Amino acid sequence: MSLPTEPGKSEAAYLALKHAVIEQALTPGTKLPEDQLATHLHVSRTLVREALARLAAEGLVEAGRKRTATVAQPSRAEAQSVFEARACLEREVVRRVIAHWTPAMGAALEGHVRSEEEAARAQPPAVCARLAGEFHIRLAQMAGNPVIERYVSELVSRCSLILAIYGHPHSSQCGIDEHKTLIEAFRRGDEKTAVRLMDSHLCSVQERALAPEKKPLAQDLGSILGRYAAGRPAAAKRPRAA
Repeated sequence: MSLPTEPGKSEAAYLALKHAVIEQALTPGTKLPEDQLATHLHVSRTLVREALARLAAEGLVEAGRKRTATVAQPSRAEAQSVFEARACLEREVVRRVIAHWTPAMGAALEGHVRSEEEAARAQPPAVCARLAGEFHIRLAQMAGNPVIERYVSELVSRCSLILAIYGHPHSSQCGIDEHKTLIEAFRRGDEKTAVRLMDSHLCSVQERALAPEKKPLAQDLGSILGRYAAGRPAAAKRPRAA
């Protein structure tokens, strides 16, 4: 069996760090020393630096030339702006998905909701929250606009980070029920209802995200990244484009 290529290693390091942040294993403010990350992720410091640069561009990491990178800590004002931008984009996603709707899209979304239901029974809340966000990324992929897909994916990730700072625990069943109701509206081609449902859904996420601030717990990079460097569990598969 051939050894992983450098691009493969780079992507693996990036995904390991990204999912550790999104699943709130690495909490906001956690320092991310390049040498330690390279050791725990079994890659070079160059690849770690590339992964951190990607995460910084997505707003998940704060990096500087003369200081150690840290998991980002967006302010409440920044959080408000993120949710406002996400709501605007996801309204357009809803309109475009309805315009391009096919039965295969419904089957793909229902399959993802089944993964959410399985995770709700067996996985930690942070994994359920990540899968809930990936439902929206799937929708953005179906919208047929790569730029919209890119920015929705980034905003969903940043919302996960905001939830880690300010939020209440993820309510799996509420999110699952709301996703099912959205799919029903898509099937009917009911754009007005689907937009209203999406606004209501995102409003409830925002209300949870902007709860009173929590103090971050001390982090141990070795124990956290050991779980992510070894590969992602079946429930954590990356969403595919429809």
